Amino acid sequence: MALRLIVDSTFDFTGEQAKELGIELVRLRVHFGDKEYIDGLSITPQEFYEKLIESDELPTTSQAAPADFAEAFARVTGAGDEALCLTLSSKLSGTYQSAVIAAEDFGGRVRVVDSESVTLGAQILARYALRLIDAGMGLEETAAELEEARSRIHVMALLDTLEYLKRGGRVSGLAAMAGGLLAIKPVITIREGAVAVVGKARGSKNGENLLSQLIGRHGVDFSMPYMLGYTGLSDGMLQKYKADSSHLWAGHAEDLPQMIVGSVIGTHAGPGAIAVAFFSLPR
Repeated sequence: MALRLIVDSTFDFTGEQAKELGIELVRLRVHFGDKEYIDGLSITPQEFYEKLIESDELPTTSQAAPADFAEAFARVTGAGDEALCLTLSSKLSGTYQSAVIAAEDFGGRVRVVDSESVTLGAQILARYALRLIDAGMGLEETAAELEEARSRIHVMALLDTLEYLKRGGRVSGLAAMAGGLLAIKPVITIREGAVAVVGKARGSKNGENLLSQLIGRHGVDFSMPYMLGYTGLSDGMLQKYKADSSHLWAGHAEDLPQMIVGSVIGTHAGPGAIAVAFFSLPR
């Protein structure tokens, strides 16, 4: 009997990565008007950002249903294995509750853990989970370790604009207008499972500096997974940030893994954002 990992699609693993790592994906959905797309399956991130930029209407997203998780749980347990399921933060979506409801029908063979994060922050927790599973750790022991470790995860993103947060009801129209006029770049994080603004800077250069300062305050545990990410059709801004922030990584990381943020979180962040996720140093 093996231990298998199940995550939702906001962890932004590609289908190829999930297959290679042996991860089961439960997908959320995104809607442009009356048209529904399955996150990462019937719409790629690139296709999503093309539509997002062209559309006058902000897309909407819908959580995964209990039946979606039940199907994945049945595949894993039907093969004689146990399932550890990680979801995006319960404060950002009802997806966690859907997984909990579905797990009730599988006895003790399925364990659901709230990542209290999303996208690249959730992904580095999943990658840590795979390390523990590969080391032979059992279901309950792995779940307990992840619930302890998740408090050390920091996700920080420099947004290009406040417009998409405004359109999603996250900030006022007046704040977004002022931000646009002043070229304000907000830095956001996930704090206790919810989105929080941790700083604002005028212009991209100052925004990058602020992002680096915030990362430096926490300190990066390079023995744990870490990840950089971006939204939009190009990773040009992220490549520039990698070069400009090389002092944070020099001597610690030969390679900086990166990913594209998918449609569900991209709906609210908008294109042109860059993000960093890491575990802080243990205290």
